[in-house]
Amino acid sequence: MLNNPTASPTWLHHKMTKTAAYYAAFIAIGLASASLGPTLPNLAENTHTTLSQISNLFMARSLGYVFGSLFTGRLYDRWLGHPIMAVAAFFSAAIFMVVPLVTHLWLLMAILFLVGLNEGAVDVGGNTLIVWLHGREVGPFMNGLHLFFGIGAFIAPLIVAQSLNWTGDITAAYWSFGLLVLPISLALALLPSPPVRHSNHEEANAEPTNYRLVGLFTLFFFLYVGMEITLGGWISTYALQLNLTTEANAALLASAFWGSFTFGRLIAIPLAFRLRPRTILITDLVGTFLSLMLMLLWPTSLIAVGIGAMGVGVSVASMFPTMLSFAGRRINITAQVTSIFFLGASLGSMFLPFLMGRIIENFGPMALLWAIFADLMLAIALFTFLMRYSANVAEK
Repeated sequence: MLNNPTASPTWLHHKMTKTAAYYAAFIAIGLASASLGPTLPNLAENTHTTLSQISNLFMARSLGYVFGSLFTGRLYDRWLGHPIMAVAAFFSAAIFMVVPLVTHLWLLMAILFLVGLNEGAVDVGGNTLIVWLHGREVGPFMNGLHLFFGIGAFIAPLIVAQSLNWTGDITAAYWSFGLLVLPISLALALLPSPPVRHSNHEEANAEPTNYRLVGLFTLFFFLYVGMEITLGGWISTYALQLNLTTEANAALLASAFWGSFTFGRLIAIPLAFRLRPRTILITDLVGTFLSLMLMLLWPTSLIAVGIGAMGVGVSVASMFPTMLSFAGRRINITAQVTSIFFLGASLGSMFLPFLMGRIIENFGPMALLWAIFADLMLAIALFTFLMRYSANVAEK
């Protein structure tokens, strides 16, 4: 009934209405992604665990994301996408309400696994359906989609900081997250879905997918997302460990990172009209390098750390949507291929943030910056190879 064009108003079928719903859904993903970092000390206190133990939450959420993205990637290739996204958003809202009430680490890990599961479902759905909706004109809309992830990620630490200032704990913050996500679930349930697009091996005269190229793109997503989530997730703890600021202001430092990230995605939208994806990606990598160097040169200066973190945020912001657009010029983007990309992204968001708690405990908070710098160097080397390899493949 909900997907019958004759049974619903014309405005429900308009491309921009559906695009707005995807944008709202990505606010929810941003909330889920950025809420964990600023609340780690409080969650550790609630569960009576150490910093290295509480970092298991990154692993649990990312494992859930892996299963969610892989499983739902196949679902989107077979069934209408909006009901899948609506159910995932609804359960995310419900789960947010429970997080601050849990006092056992194993149970909190299970809950964060479910958060990741639903996050992966919404992420794959939004990225796939917006490509199906806009086709070859998707570039600016894809950047807009990921801009709204940044908006959600920017809002989350601000809500956490206000919750800490007003109540002294994080319960109000997580309940606010849940209330923000509920209407998004309803909107997705009401909107008719774009028609399912089948994979290219099912289409007549289509060339098979180059899975070696898919693998290289996936590895880049692994490195990029590991860098992004690690800095966004641990920058507050870094500032607290070095006694650079207070707990509430440390949450604002995370918000500054995600705020600059949001700004970077905003300015990437007009740039996507004018510049080639390769040009944008090179600029992003150079900007990230310079920003990290600033932080490494003055690691105990709150001003340098803040400016450097914002510089990284602006620089990495457009990497994900731009790389998706770049990949879309080389291979046919189906839900299955998208889910492979997101498998790499989810593994990246799992391992480096998970290891960071143990690394910081053993080597000190400065290890955060060096680990991210090493990740960046690998990403630059891979991208250099990827440009050459993908160009050779395109010529054949």
